[in-house]
Amino acid sequence: MSQRRIKNRPLPPLTRLALQINRRKTQPETLSFVFQDPRSTFISHDVPVIRPRLKMLEVDHDAMPHGDTGEAFIESIPFQVLSWNPRALYFPNFATPEQCESIIKMAKSKLKPSTLALRKGETTESTKGTRTSSGTFISGSEDKTGVLDFIERKIAKATMIPQSHGEAFNILRYEIGQKYDSHYDAFNPDEYGPQPSQRVASFLLYLSSVEEGGETMFPLENGSAVSSGFEYKRCVGLKVKPRQGDGLLFYSLFPNGTIDRASLHGSCPVIEGEKWVATKWIRDQIELDEA
Repeated sequence: MSQRRIKNRPLPPLTRLALQINRRKTQPETLSFVFQDPRSTFISHDVPVIRPRLKMLEVDHDAMPHGDTGEAFIESIPFQVLSWNPRALYFPNFATPEQCESIIKMAKSKLKPSTLALRKGETTESTKGTRTSSGTFISGSEDKTGVLDFIERKIAKATMIPQSHGEAFNILRYEIGQKYDSHYDAFNPDEYGPQPSQRVASFLLYLSSVEEGGETMFPLENGSAVSSGFEYKRCVGLKVKPRQGDGLLFYSLFPNGTIDRASLHGSCPVIEGEKWVATKWIRDQIELDEA
């Protein structure tokens, strides 16, 4: 019988630096969008936010003695800071349309109703309707085309966290009316029990554009919607509109390992079209299979 073993391997220095993206004291502005692109407006806000600027991430792999993220050269990856609370970055044109379509094609025949990790006291019946998408898990090693492995390596370069810390891709399809209520990707031990490893960050690769709806939402961005009467099914706060080939990275944990409350997020209902997304959860420790 196969058992899971956790390899305690410290993250490389640049990884620890990447996790230490802290809030900056900047005068907020109210924006209707943040990326000037004639094709679409992909960000919408219900609250004041900080105007991000397009930046270039330069990854020097020689500076990562413990990393295994690829060739030893500097690669520039454009990104935008969407929010410091939670810490969220946007990567335009992270994958090509051909790569996105290839991933959709390999996942279509494997889709099953999405499931949930249940908290203490929860049942499948009590959480019915929380997550209504369909999905499947596919690792880079299962993909004979090499597309997923290429995307995994690029995510490792962008996050500065080795490829070995990532879970298999969770590839999801949302049809009209389907959604995922607000939730955390990290597991609170008080609610889920002891955790051998923890999800540090999540990288969402949008495989399709959506005509209307389907935004990734952060209802607690910059302290919004914090009243005790907050309804977890509401689609409010910072909203990221899916656009094929673009990526979204956000951190679930603070550098000290505690869960960032502002990382609460969900998927708004699709109103028109179909939403495809590939999610890569990144952990703080390496998980190994052993017989």
